[in-house]
Amino acid sequence: MARSFRARLTMGVMAAAVVGAPLTIGLGASPAAAQASGCEQITSFLNERKSIVERVNKLGKQPKAADACALLGRLANNGNETMKWVEANKDWCQIPQNFIDGLKADHGNVTKVRGQACSVAAKQAQMEKQAREQGLLGGGGGDILTGPMRIPQGAL
Repeated sequence: MARSFRARLTMGVMAAAVVGAPLTIGLGASPAAAQASGCEQITSFLNERKSIVERVNKLGKQPKAADACALLGRLANNGNETMKWVEANKDWCQIPQNFIDGLKADHGNVTKVRGQACSVAAKQAQMEKQAREQGLLGGGGGDILTGPMRIPQGAL
């Protein structure tokens, strides 16, 4: 027996919550009406969001800033698309205001953390570039860990 749109959406929303309390939704539309109207499209947004959140969580407690920036950028883009869809379809799909408010709050948190991660990634890249230019990472041939190092010249 197929799950109702309401049950699938509630599970998807709860799984997609990144920060704070899980979001819940109680749509009043019947499953047949919701599926016929295109309201089921939100599940694709929420499934993509869940997938990205799982990948973010796999980065661990101290991820590389560039990796976090990239994934959080994808999550923010997903949030933008989801918000646009929800705003355009909230009346037709009878999406409750508490779901919309929770989604906005979650999206705001993601955007804030993304900005922080991308700022750190940009600073790290700038510092690495300066270190290479100054020869602090092994000189012209690469860095200490991955590239050749100059052998000291002269008497030892």
